[in-house]
Amino acid sequence: MAFAAASCCRALFFGTTSLASSLHRFPPLLRRCCSPPRLNYHTRLFSSRRNVVEILEERGLLDSLTGDALRRPDSPPLRAYCGFDPTADSLHLGNLLGLIVLSWFIRCGHHAVALVGGATGRVGDPSGKSLERPELDPASLDRNIASISASIRSILERVSSPSSSSSVAILNNYDWWKDVKLLDFLREVGRYARVGAMMSKESVRRRLDSEQGMSYTEFTYQLLQGYDFLHLFRNQGVNVQVGGSDQWGNITAGTDLIRRILQSEGAYGLTFPLLLKSDGSKFGKSEDGAIWLSSSLLSPYQFYQYFFSISDADVVRFLKILTFVSMDEIGKIESEMKGPGYAPNAAQRRLAEEVTRFVHGEEGLAEALKATEALRPGAQTKLDSNTIESIAEDVPSFSLPREQVLTLSLVDLSVCTGLLESKSAARRLLKQGGLYLNNNRIDTEAKKIQPHDIVDGKLILLSAGKKNKMIVRIS
Repeated sequence: MAFAAASCCRALFFGTTSLASSLHRFPPLLRRCCSPPRLNYHTRLFSSRRNVVEILEERGLLDSLTGDALRRPDSPPLRAYCGFDPTADSLHLGNLLGLIVLSWFIRCGHHAVALVGGATGRVGDPSGKSLERPELDPASLDRNIASISASIRSILERVSSPSSSSSVAILNNYDWWKDVKLLDFLREVGRYARVGAMMSKESVRRRLDSEQGMSYTEFTYQLLQGYDFLHLFRNQGVNVQVGGSDQWGNITAGTDLIRRILQSEGAYGLTFPLLLKSDGSKFGKSEDGAIWLSSSLLSPYQFYQYFFSISDADVVRFLKILTFVSMDEIGKIESEMKGPGYAPNAAQRRLAEEVTRFVHGEEGLAEALKATEALRPGAQTKLDSNTIESIAEDVPSFSLPREQVLTLSLVDLSVCTGLLESKSAARRLLKQGGLYLNNNRIDTEAKKIQPHDIVDGKLILLSAGKKNKMIVRIS
């Protein structure tokens, strides 16, 4: 089966008289059928040349597939896309699987397209939502588009072969939607959409049955996303759309439009499972909200710590779906976890390192590891104010004047900042060896705060045991 959209287009013009005449009547949209750009595919990164669908299925990253043609071991290089709506100025952990799946396509020698929804983001995808998304102003939308586009490029280009930067493309669907007129769209595309099929989509049925219902704007979203696939198939040679399992209805809306309008069976959809914990709860949320992929909203240290805290019940599955560690090595890690000599959290450490490297690069991982070591009570690494500030969002703080701080003992400071509830509790912890000043264990009750204890003249880090910390800000 040929996957090239150019072949499909030639068949439209020269092999199907009735459709060719229809295209002639609809110049604004459908006469833009042209050969996709010639692709200089780089050498596959896996010498085994394994099929990408086989890899995704083995690692638990395949939920549904529109056709088995993609399973063929001799399938030609594909061009796969995943959409990202710019609802915030950073991607979050819910977007991570889309980036992972695109990365597997790249690693298997295919091409990836990340589509930022500059147009569809103005409408909002109703999939998985109980309420209509709030509308963003144009300035916020443009800012979000620029920010997440930069993040996607940074992440995916680290996966690509250095000699083939063309393996990744980042597009904005507003670039073609801004020129589309409503009447042209209804006449040339809307006439091929079946309302019954649109009503049967799970995301639509769930919202229609809810108390809030669904607006017409949201109802049309699947048609907008479907047209995106048609446009990319026809003009960019994109033949695979990937997305979360909640996107199945939107994806099949696209393959259906391509089949009806272009009379081609060469477009495919692939979905991956949503990111859930072993107990069925949603993965990717903390007590403070979303786990952001941007270092400006969540430091590499905090990102690393989130994955380091994953439970033993989840860590092996997340190594499979969120990293590129070989299945043989993951099997070895799983066996070691069951053995007597297993070092606690070794698997979590590997998971945190791999995912942090994927999202933040080697520099981000180095920053996270440095902060992790420096902030460990008893560590020999010298603290600086930047390292302490990297955990400021996760650690309570208390401000005191410098003059007052220099009159206090460590016991008094631990109580007045709220780290410990009473002097007796502070003394008891101190005798047990669990009270730390800037990671140094203090074993004398007479210890008073000295000027050299104030890190960079700004901060003091108190620790009660390994987990409870307090940042003292010097005013």
